[in-house]
Amino acid sequence: MPRKAVDAPELTLGIVGAGAMGRGIAQVAATGGIRVLIHDARAGAAEEARDFVAGMLKRAVEKGRMAAPDAEAATARITPVESVAALAPSDVVVEAIVEDIEVKAALFAELEALVAPECILTSNTSSLSITRIAGTCARPERVAGFHFFNPVPLMPLVEVIAGVRTEPEVIETLMALGRRMGRSPVRVADAPGFLVNQVGRGLTLEAAHLVSEGVADFVTVDRIMREAAGFRMGPFELIDLTALDVTHPASLAIYGESYHEPRYRPSVLMGQRMQAGLLGRKTGKGHYRYEGGKQVVPDEAPAPVFSGGQFWVDPSGSEAAQLAAIVEQAGGTLDRDQTPARDSILLVMPLGEDASSVAFTRGLDPTRVVAVDPLFGFKRRRCLMGTPATRPDILTTTQAMLAADGTPASVIGDSPGFVAQRILATIINIAAQVATRRVAVPADIDRAVIMGLNYPHGPLAWADALGPRRVLDILEGISRVTGDPRYRPDAWLRRRAQLQLSMLHEETRPA
Repeated sequence: MPRKAVDAPELTLGIVGAGAMGRGIAQVAATGGIRVLIHDARAGAAEEARDFVAGMLKRAVEKGRMAAPDAEAATARITPVESVAALAPSDVVVEAIVEDIEVKAALFAELEALVAPECILTSNTSSLSITRIAGTCARPERVAGFHFFNPVPLMPLVEVIAGVRTEPEVIETLMALGRRMGRSPVRVADAPGFLVNQVGRGLTLEAAHLVSEGVADFVTVDRIMREAAGFRMGPFELIDLTALDVTHPASLAIYGESYHEPRYRPSVLMGQRMQAGLLGRKTGKGHYRYEGGKQVVPDEAPAPVFSGGQFWVDPSGSEAAQLAAIVEQAGGTLDRDQTPARDSILLVMPLGEDASSVAFTRGLDPTRVVAVDPLFGFKRRRCLMGTPATRPDILTTTQAMLAADGTPASVIGDSPGFVAQRILATIINIAAQVATRRVAVPADIDRAVIMGLNYPHGPLAWADALGPRRVLDILEGISRVTGDPRYRPDAWLRRRAQLQLSMLHEETRPA
């Protein structure tokens, strides 16, 4: 028997699991005109899920976002059922239960004995391999991933994941079903962490490694990523929101399933804090304290007052003119000589290197060197670091000068790539790996990351905006300084940078 058309009015979606994800999926399915059968192993949970959705739809009516008859019709489409056997009429089933492969395998075996041969079986798993789940089934070709994001009604993205043996027709059907449910589906090949959770490791893991290395504290990293890089939330605010006992186990799973790919190396710090019960908002303590559900953020210490100083700005930096203008606007004296004077503070703007490496390779006095991050310009928040030998008074004078116009300036420990460079280059590098391995096409990678993670830009488009060559320089610089394979540039990014350079040479070649 052929599969029922996705736009058929009598299309039936079965849902197993009536928790936050299951009831969210039920809501968007019912508002899309789909009949929903929802089951949960806990008695009464399915009824609670239906009532919760009814309440959410009623609220939408009160706010003028939905007509009352439409809300009533959507609620009427949701039917709680007491047994898995009652899901037999389903055209598609979504499993949204515990992240345990054995439990899921047992459920899929039970479903296969009940539903029609043409019924599609899907998992909302966020971390388990779809191929592995399908491998436990008698008909793996009809099994796929249908991964929604929490809270489902507010998150437009759904990842449609093909296992190794999933039929193309199944993926096409789920893409259309996702659109009928008001979602924006992206086609993804089975991979550890799929697309969004894989790229999301770049933000949270690299931030945790930075803190572990003593480069900066949680609040400073968050401030830099929000204000300098433009993220809506800092990485530690995000971890507190999603809960560390969700984030860290997912990181461990992706690392293990990718055969210990260094780019996904978990942070010891995350594991320790999870063991200590510092899980985030839900426990009242995480990377921040929470009082009455509200985040308590320590006040930032006021910047020192600038009382003058002489600065030499490395002329080789592409942002040298901007930094020199900031010095002059603050009332500082600019040392314009090619060779700096003996009493000048030496300002450098490295990409991917630390202040110590620049001082050594350039033959600069390490007691007077201060590095300033040029990646995002100097308009919102400035970031500076000295070498371990930089005199404290010089670091204080430089911070005072950079903050003299009211722009905050964060002082961090000496680190190749500062904070924003390291985190953003890691995000872009992982996204490039996703493209290289054909997990998704570049346009879908960018679209999914924006929708699923609320990043200000898609990572690959961001690389193009910053310049692939600059991102490659950052990764190569960090790799040279640290020797850590975590930062080895992906081939997709390297090719992009080489093509950009070739095209630039072609444009400047005499006719």
